[in-house]
Amino acid sequence: MEHPPEEPRRNPMQHPEEQPSGTDDSPKFGRLLIVLAIAVILIGAITVGSEAYFSR
Repeated sequence: MEHPPEEPRRNPMQHPEEQPSGTDDSPKFGRLLIVLAIAVILIGAITVGSEAYFSR
């Protein structure tokens, strides 16, 4: 038994329409991950370098 097509739901609270996913303006997760990884590596290198330099 087939169901009749659903009617579009009303918007009584006037919420904005849902934005389509995957638009060009969305942040790129891969790029963000690379930048965060570089930041962690840089902080680790500064920590190891300063420990080696100041522990004399």
